[in-house]
Amino acid sequence: MGGEPTMAMNIVCFPNCLPPKVLTEILKGGLEKMKEAECLLIGGHTVQDDEPKYGLSVSGFVHPKKIWKNSTSKVGDALILTKPIGLGIINTAIKGSIASQSEIDDAINTMETLNKYAKKAVENNKINSCTDITGFGLMGHCFEMAKGSNTTFILDSKNIPFIKGAIDYANMGLIPKGCYDNKKYVSNNYKLLNKVDEAIVNTMFNPETSGGLLLSVPKNEVDDILMNLKDTPTKFAVIGEVVEKEEKYLLIK
Repeated sequence: MGGEPTMAMNIVCFPNCLPPKVLTEILKGGLEKMKEAECLLIGGHTVQDDEPKYGLSVSGFVHPKKIWKNSTSKVGDALILTKPIGLGIINTAIKGSIASQSEIDDAINTMETLNKYAKKAVENNKINSCTDITGFGLMGHCFEMAKGSNTTFILDSKNIPFIKGAIDYANMGLIPKGCYDNKKYVSNNYKLLNKVDEAIVNTMFNPETSGGLLLSVPKNEVDDILMNLKDTPTKFAVIGEVVEKEEKYLLIK
């Protein structure tokens, strides 16, 4: 983490049963985000497939002394999350045609927001460790960071930002399979310190699409970092702290 994208290539799989205008819109959307990220499109590859798939192969640069690793959290650090979680649950509700338009709009807006803004806002601060919250969910990525740093993360579920509607749909049982896979991955490496609603716990394991950054920072940097993040389009929060390694890597309260 900590680098700047400079160039990218489109990777497209597309079925011939869909009209070409669908592919045009997909490519236009990708190009818009590349421009926003200040990244050049230099080509790409397209193959026929049964299902549409789109992604990018991205190259960039990072100063060797400014790399943010996901295994270097320090005891005493605060944990800051820069986007709400629960997108996988909202996407499941969208597939089931029960998500409201405002929930859909909120989810799309969150996914469209580049982590570029949070990164640039804090790049002059001391960042001990960082990761982005994606397929392994908040809990999976916290587990990787805590284990890699040989520390324990204490997460305060009351401070975690959840995307609109996610907890309600989790209570309805709209839990994507990836949530259960992530629970299996973390398995016995977490513990609830008190009673935490099951829907909240499930959402913490939910796989995210275009999730935010999880920053592990010295506590004396927190006020300045929060002030810097106020000028970004991110919904951020201090969600926990790093302590000496205990029996479990993750403690939830």
